[in-house]
Parts: sequence; structure tokens; C-alpha cells
Amino acid sequence: MPHGSPLVTILVIGLSLAFVLGTIANRLRCSVLVGYLLAGIAIGPFTPGFVADQDLVPQLAEIGVILLMFGVGLHFSVNDLVSVRAIAVPGAVLQVVMSTICGMFLARLLGWSWGSGVVFGMTLAIASTVVLLRTLQEHRLMDTQRGHIAIGWLVIQDLLTVMVLVLLPVMAPLLKHDPHAAMVGPWQLVIAVGLTIGKVVAFIALILVVGRRLIPTMLHYVAHTGSRELFRLCVLAIALGVALTATEIFGVSFALGAFVAGMVLSESPLSQHAGAETLPLRDAFAVLFFISVGMLFNPVILFRHPLPLLGTLAVIMVATPSLTVVILRILRQPWRTALSVGAGLAQIGEFSFILAALGVQSGVLAERARDLVLGASIISILLNPVLVAVINRMNDLLDRRARLRTDGAERESPVAGLRGHAILIGGGRVGALVAEGLRAHDVPLLVVEEADTQVKALRGRGIDVMLGNAADPGLLPLVGLDRARILIVAIPDAFEAGEIIQQARGLNPEIDIVARAHFDSAANYLLEYGASLVIMGEREIARAMLDYVTHGATSGSRVDPSSM
Repeated sequence: MPHGSPLVTILVIGLSLAFVLGTIANRLRCSVLVGYLLAGIAIGPFTPGFVADQDLVPQLAEIGVILLMFGVGLHFSVNDLVSVRAIAVPGAVLQVVMSTICGMFLARLLGWSWGSGVVFGMTLAIASTVVLLRTLQEHRLMDTQRGHIAIGWLVIQDLLTVMVLVLLPVMAPLLKHDPHAAMVGPWQLVIAVGLTIGKVVAFIALILVVGRRLIPTMLHYVAHTGSRELFRLCVLAIALGVALTATEIFGVSFALGAFVAGMVLSESPLSQHAGAETLPLRDAFAVLFFISVGMLFNPVILFRHPLPLLGTLAVIMVATPSLTVVILRILRQPWRTALSVGAGLAQIGEFSFILAALGVQSGVLAERARDLVLGASIISILLNPVLVAVINRMNDLLDRRARLRTDGAERESPVAGLRGHAILIGGGRVGALVAEGLRAHDVPLLVVEEADTQVKALRGRGIDVMLGNAADPGLLPLVGLDRARILIVAIPDAFEAGEIIQQARGLNPEIDIVARAHFDSAANYLLEYGASLVIMGEREIARAMLDYVTHGATSGSRVDPSSM
């Protein structure tokens, strides 16, 4: 039975249930998103027991979307977006048009009008931003070329959706074939499109010109106060404030507004600190998004309209990814990129709900169509992690030498001729310093790194790098592990490091393995998995400080990272 659920009750019950079901899903080797969605179904109005407030949960979920997109923007500079424009702009536009056409033909098969088909097809062509971003994060693709293309694709889809939301009320009489309604003139369409484009351009220009100076200045001022609480509040106020301004004044979505704000802030030295401060809230509220989606699912639709539902799913999970793969291959992208982006787009979410609701409100769509969109959305989000896992397996079964390619351009293997070398996993802040130090001592070295920006930076300094994720089972056999002298695991993620160490120990039981950790529990975990030595950063800092104090300032020495 429904309850007058206060905010605290929703947070406690929703997050607790999501934690339990997410843990079970993780133990079953499924995506945790499945558990979150099931938690939403459990507290939704279509299942017995506690029913969460259907107005409050979506509002909380919006905060999750804003913080998630803001965090993505912090790791995605303007240059990153510009670098993929030649792929994302034509690719996303063509995919949306072709997916919409597929949805239109399905609508005609169901006996609906062409006008209904246009709106119905559009709802099936737009992927969920949150789902795709979580997929990229789970598979550590956010900082790769594939991740950049996918994010650029989402931005273009977002802009197209904003355009459709503006045009739909104007076009509704024409789409309904209403003889009593006033005909829509071409100038009305031109004005509507022009105003929408003008608002988007004005917003982006304002943020890039004013925000680029104002936002970093505000953060630097607050940072100098020394108050961590004020800094966190300032970051949240910027993310939420820019998103709200984008929606209320410029008609841009919350998600796009927050993304642009984060992208502007990414140029500040404080961007990493800002991302770390918002991470806990971002993850918690993002969970509420999936709970709110699960609450919309009515299991009755599985039995009431099974064939139309299967057809709708076919457009989302077969037609759209297939079209995406073909488009990316035409744009000369490698199979791994095409398959990964295509699989990530094989779902629909928040924008589809908004568009379907507006279609019903405008009289263009029937409620049955909206129910199909909602039902297919939930099922596609549930099945998407499975599809992504299958695609990842397919990628691993492709020619493993494709791992030695970057964006389709073949590279010579840096492993050839190496013997007694050091293998360094991770070329980030710690890894880059280790690499420079080893090179200064003429130690043969091969770095394994998956972030394109780090790969380019290391290669620019003359260091051999293999592009890829060392946790992938097929990569370690390619780095000459059987001939190497030592393996250095410099990545901060203890769980991923444990997987790498376990695989490496199985391939070469005699190799020395050095890893890093932040906590005693993580150090013990890595030692159990086979690490020879685990270095804790905090302990080394304390030891250096103690040595400096006990031996006197004059005998101490300062380490210049540039000299390593």
C-alpha cells in the first residue's frame, strides 16, 4: 500500500535495498545496475509492499544525473570533445535518423500513424546517458578513445533531443493529422529551430567565456580558505547552479548543463580535487536514478503486449547497435571501438521517458506506446550489461594483435627483442615517475597503459608503451612476461591490481612483482595474490618526514620529480 514517505525513509529503504540486491548481483557476476533496477521495481507502485514517493525519487535522481555528468565533464576537456567531432557529429546524427526510421516502420506494423511512428521511433533512438557512462566506468573506458567517442555521441544525442522537445508541440497538429488544427507554417519551424540553436549557443558561449574565468577563480578563492567543507559546498553549488540555469533560462537539459560546467572546470588544477569531493554524493544519487527507473516498470506489460514489446526491444538492442557499428566502420574506426560504442548505445532511458510523456500529452502518442517505451527501457537496461559482456568477449576473441593498434593504425610491437626488462602497469602520476627513473638507469622498460592521453605523453618521451588494460586476460601474455625481470603494478585500484598480479604469477611464478597500496588491508590483499613487495605511499611519506626530522634539515634532501 502507498505510504506518505518522507525523504529519510526513501533514502534508507531505497539505498539499503539497492545495496543488498546490488551485492547479490555482483556475487552472481552480473552488473550492479541489475540490482539497483530490481530495488526500484520492489519499491515501485506495481509490486506489493512499501511504495516510495513517485514524485520525490525522480527529483533526487536528477541530482545524481547532474553530479554524474559534472564528474564526466571534469575528466573531459574541450579539446577531447573537439578531437572526436568528425566522428561523433555525423555518426550520432545518422544513427538517430536511422534508428528513428526503424521505429517508424515498427509503429506502422502495429497499425499506428506515421506521426506517431516518428515520435515513437525517436524515443527508441536516444540512449540513456547515465547507463552508458556507468558502463564506461565499470569497464575503465572513460579515458580511452572509445570513451571519448561515446561521450561525444551522447552530447550530440542530447542536443538533438532538446531540439525535438522544442519542435514537438509545434509539430503536434501536423503529426496528428488534425484537420481542425491550424497548419504549421515553415517560418514557425524555422523560428523554433533558430531559437533553440540560439539558446544552446548562448549558453555554451556564456559558460566558455564567463564561466572559464569565474568558476576556477571561485574555486581557487575557496580553496585558499583552507576549509574542505566550503570547497565541497562550492563545487556542489557550481554543478547544481549551472545545470539549473541551463534548464530554466536556456532550455538545455540538466545533464548537458552539468557536463559543460565540468568540462570548463577540467582546465583548472583543482579539477581532480573537485571530482574527489563530489564522488560519494555522485555515486549515491546515481543509484537513486536507477531506482527511479525501476519504479516505472509494470511487469503486466510482459504478458499484455509481448510481441510489440519484443519488436521494440529489437529496435533498441539489435537495430541501433548494428547501425552504430556500420556507421563507425564507415568512419574508419576499428572493430573494437565500433562494437564497444554500439553495445553501450543498446538501451534507452531518461530522455526517452520525457519524450514519450510529451508525445502523450500532445496527443501524438497513445498511452500504449508510452508503456512499450517504459517496459522496453527497463528490460534493455537490465540486458545491456549482458550484451556489453558478450561484446567484450568477442573483442578478446578477435585478433589479439589488434591490441597493438591505436585507432586502427597498426604499430610495431614494442615487445620484440626485450629480455630481462621491467614491465610497468600504469603510466599515471606514480607510473610516469617510475618510468623516468628506470629510463635514467638504462633499464629496459615496457609500459602498459589504457588512457590515450597518457600513452601519447609517454611515447612523446621515447618510452615504449602498449595500449590496453592489463587486467584483460589476453594482454599479459603479449608483454613478454616470461622473459621479464620484474613487474611493477603502479595503478591505485587494489582490486584490479590483484587480478593483474594473480594472472602474472600464473604466467611466470618466478617473476618479482612490486605493487602499491593506500591501506594495510589492501597491502595484505595484494600480498595474498602473489605480490613480492607492496609499498604504501603514506608510510613512505611518514618515513621520509621522520628521516628529515631525525637527521636534521641540513642533511636532508628534497626529491625533485623532474630529476627522476
